[in-house]
Amino acid sequence: MNTRAEIASGRLRGEFDRGAVVFRGIPYARPPVHDRAYRAPEPPEPWSGVRAAIHFGSAAPQFVPAMRIVSRLIGVPTNYQSRDCLTLNVWTPSADSERRPVMVWIHGGAFVMGSGATFLYHGARLARRGDVVVVTINYRLGALGFLNHPELRARGVDANLGLRDQIRALEWVRENIAAFGGDPANVTIFGESAGGMSVGTLLAAPAARGLFHRAILQSGALHHVASEEQAAQVAERFLDALGLTPEDAEAVRYARTSEIQRAQQIVAMQTGIGQGLMPWQPSVDGDLLPRTALEALDRGDVARVPTLVGSNRDEWRLFTLFDPHSRGLAEADLRRRLARQLGSESEADAVLAVYRAARRGRRSPARLWEAVQSDRVFHHPAQRAADGLAELGIPVWRYLFSWRPPLIGGRIGSGHGMELPFVFGTLRDGILRRTLGASPAAQRLSRRMRDAWIAFARAGEPGHARLPYWPAYDAKERATLEFDRKPALIHAPFASESEFWRPRLG
Repeated sequence: MNTRAEIASGRLRGEFDRGAVVFRGIPYARPPVHDRAYRAPEPPEPWSGVRAAIHFGSAAPQFVPAMRIVSRLIGVPTNYQSRDCLTLNVWTPSADSERRPVMVWIHGGAFVMGSGATFLYHGARLARRGDVVVVTINYRLGALGFLNHPELRARGVDANLGLRDQIRALEWVRENIAAFGGDPANVTIFGESAGGMSVGTLLAAPAARGLFHRAILQSGALHHVASEEQAAQVAERFLDALGLTPEDAEAVRYARTSEIQRAQQIVAMQTGIGQGLMPWQPSVDGDLLPRTALEALDRGDVARVPTLVGSNRDEWRLFTLFDPHSRGLAEADLRRRLARQLGSESEADAVLAVYRAARRGRRSPARLWEAVQSDRVFHHPAQRAADGLAELGIPVWRYLFSWRPPLIGGRIGSGHGMELPFVFGTLRDGILRRTLGASPAAQRLSRRMRDAWIAFARAGEPGHARLPYWPAYDAKERATLEFDRKPALIHAPFASESEFWRPRLG
């Protein structure tokens, strides 16, 4: 295996990693600091000599949750944070002249947390098993990545910088991945949560066309692009927390990172992030994103590439684990929550009627709240994306991850992010070794999922011999592959609930 590569910026030396070669911390853009703060990314400066690509680059500045186990699982670094964060990592079977499929991973974290370096995303096992090249990236987060206001744009503060970073990383892949044994003409983008939402947005971004050839959306779809008005409201709250106005572009550019983090937390509390709302996300800017991703989908103005989209059965369970108020809900509490979320008591009664008719209303109020939130934030957007893409004649496949780990009597469920170590084959890494990684059934499921993702990256279809027949999705049958202890083909999961949400969410 060759551990050396030469790219446009200079020469690199990687190292061996569990049967693959890894190159860490490669700059794909110039540091976005000082005069380049809040500006679109620029190509990196070249270096002389051989750069030792053996350490991950710094993560984007972000809030660190108090619970260390949460930080470790979702990849929030407790140190090594810097605005100089625009780096990526490459795992390859060998840096040779082969032309392997390329899989570019976009991490999640509500657009305010995460890193491409977390152990869940280490690409060695995926690269080795599939003979593919795996790339993970960092991008700007929070206000540094998604601040958008027309007055700020007029004064040189570019919008959607986190998304622009992702596009710049894909340009880097096109220009350089052949040096790592990858095929720039066969690139799959995939991501989870905010990463999946990023993938959905890139499908609708004209500037990203031609930079990828397949797309995988895990627990994220096309629903999370804010309107220009919504983004402006968030920006004004953020600026107010800093004691600034939209005319203070230079003061915004040179605000200290600690001040930015404090202002972001104030905005999060004002926005109601606990209800599934995210103040920092891609938004319409009239340039990179002329319209929302859903509007682009309805116009047929999206990348016409094979797409795999799905969600986890118990998505919201992850969030209720850390929300003691939701765990003890009474029926009256649930109705008040729903009325507050939907705007009226009549809407609360309507959603309860739908869920009781779908037999999910037999659950406790806490579990019913989880079901509503899972559908509203994740399952319905997945179905909406799959329906819209299929109606355009774009090849699309849908999955549902339903495996529940045998922990705490199965109460953890198939929550948000649970599929990640199955996709990357990292069940035996880090803190997962003695829990998920110890199960032979989990290992079998991981191999089946990795093979599906690899098959899709290689040829644009996820089916393989160790799965049931998995046909392409259409808006009538809604064929969905359920990944559980025994994978099975099901049809139209959560369909009636999704029909309730469609006129309300689009």
